[in-house]
Amino acid sequence: MTSPNAFTHARLLRFTWLSVGTALATIALKTGAYLLTESVGLLSDAAESVVNLVAALVALLALKQAAKPADSRYPYGRSKAEYFSSAVEGAMVLAAAAFIIVAAVQRLFAPHPLERVGIGMAVSMTAAIVNAIVGVVLLRAGRRYVSPTLRADGMHLLTDVVTSAGVLLGVALVAATGWDALDPIVALLVGLNIIITGARMVRSSLSGLMDVTLPEEQNRAIIGILQAHTNSEIRFHGLQTRAAGHDAFANVDLLVPGIWSVRRGHELAEDLADELQAAVPNLHVLIHVEPIEDPRSYDDIPDGYVPLGDAGTYQPRDPVGPHEGHMQAD
Repeated sequence: MTSPNAFTHARLLRFTWLSVGTALATIALKTGAYLLTESVGLLSDAAESVVNLVAALVALLALKQAAKPADSRYPYGRSKAEYFSSAVEGAMVLAAAAFIIVAAVQRLFAPHPLERVGIGMAVSMTAAIVNAIVGVVLLRAGRRYVSPTLRADGMHLLTDVVTSAGVLLGVALVAATGWDALDPIVALLVGLNIIITGARMVRSSLSGLMDVTLPEEQNRAIIGILQAHTNSEIRFHGLQTRAAGHDAFANVDLLVPGIWSVRRGHELAEDLADELQAAVPNLHVLIHVEPIEDPRSYDDIPDGYVPLGDAGTYQPRDPVGPHEGHMQAD
């Protein structure tokens, strides 16, 4: 029987192959548009599609790595491989922007009249429409399957659409006004915009590589469940969460009365884990059961914990011993 994770990775790989095919098609279209018009803007647009192709191939390799199961060398799996892909793609966007800016500056000082503008714009517009459709598909798939690789790829394609729109505007203005310098000026502005997008992609990827916490809505869902189980006997503290590609991780200390049996504490922890995993996709949960009366239970709260509100404060109604003043968690 195929596991849910294997099915998810198979779907992700299909979307990545779609990205590869799209890049090949748009490279052919945009290169043809450049050869027809000799527009530096359209040349820059074609160059970014080459970046799309290389980035899609990198994403394909990253997803194949992420699909491999955990083993003794990588006990937590390889899901972070997706962040490497996203970071590489962001870096390549920056490289494409630099190429665009250099080409635009060169053409700015040596303007060149455009040729066969109408057919060249039609070909480039076709490529932009293809990129827009596939970009939306990849972005939605990235959100659905919590894949930073597909989100980055989709964002890159949509950025490419903005690039194409700016370039087409420049080409149209050149044709309408006869001012050849508009072509490189528009290409220059588009290149600067792409730099901003690429920087954001790199920053997002590096955050994932540095064990960034889960998105706020997922943290709220986890906290809400823990608070719902909080009462005079049950408390929580030391919650930590992190994102690793399409996987999510959380660990928390569960404090219960010391007189509870091991079985009772274990069953509660298992029920909590099931509830948390139902609320947050692909969540891996580690719950540490501790006696609520023992002061040592409060010595292991990490610096980077997620505040739990009422779920993390223990205020016993009756004194429990000489250490009751320590019964303060988060």
